[in-house]
Amino acid sequence: MKIANYEISIIETGYVSLDGGAMFGVVPKTIWNRSNPADDLNRIILAMRLMLIKSDDKLILVDTGVGKKMSEKLSKIYNIDHSKYNLENGLAGKNIKPEEITDIIVTHMHFDHIGGATYRDEKNELQLTFPNAVHHVQKKHWNWAMNPSEKDGASFMKENYVPIKDEGKLNLIDGPGELFPNIEMVILNGHTPFMQAPKINDDRDILFYCADLFPTATHIPLPYIMGYDVEPMKTLAEKKDILPRAADENWTLLFEHDPAHITGKVERTERGFKFGQGDQAL
Repeated sequence: MKIANYEISIIETGYVSLDGGAMFGVVPKTIWNRSNPADDLNRIILAMRLMLIKSDDKLILVDTGVGKKMSEKLSKIYNIDHSKYNLENGLAGKNIKPEEITDIIVTHMHFDHIGGATYRDEKNELQLTFPNAVHHVQKKHWNWAMNPSEKDGASFMKENYVPIKDEGKLNLIDGPGELFPNIEMVILNGHTPFMQAPKINDDRDILFYCADLFPTATHIPLPYIMGYDVEPMKTLAEKKDILPRAADENWTLLFEHDPAHITGKVERTERGFKFGQGDQAL
């Protein structure tokens, strides 16, 4: 897909499995299990899909996946699966070396979104995966990640992001607006404080990288809100704001976590909003 001066593609980095009940909140399992079947531990499979944005002078990655340094115990709990996809192979498949990435847009610092930003070398020391990249994070979200609440503390693992600051590769952003020409940061607070979702547009197309506002296509209807969200009523308000615009302006949504659908449109119906035409070419 080409928008403005950018060529946009995706990189698949593997799968993570999370509790289906937590992923769908008040929605009964008898409903969500039809589109997102759970395993015998009630977990559903989720993709970890990154967006790659290329211009003449920039090579921008949005999020980094979970990485490979998670402990064996946690890898088993979250059913981390790199058997088909991983970050290294995804980059290599596009003939990109990690040191060529100029910028990382971090939507938020939960482990499945920023874990790939660091790795452990032969001496078990933390290193930056993308040593030449500037990592762009919302300042207020950084502050939250450094001191998270008891509810969401397990999702923040400081080994994933503190080295970025230590190496001088952190750019703290203060609020919404354009980070690069035609690339706007939309600020969302329901899932986690000051999550940023990139919106890329020109006179013809609008592409919205959903992060964890709509982790999957199934999450488009208003009541489908994750139990993980720190302020679910804010998520509801954010969905009520974004969904009408996405439907009326024909946005393409890019889903970070949907294992079956990469992209899709929003349809307005008599019963509310739903997932429409899916899987635009990227």
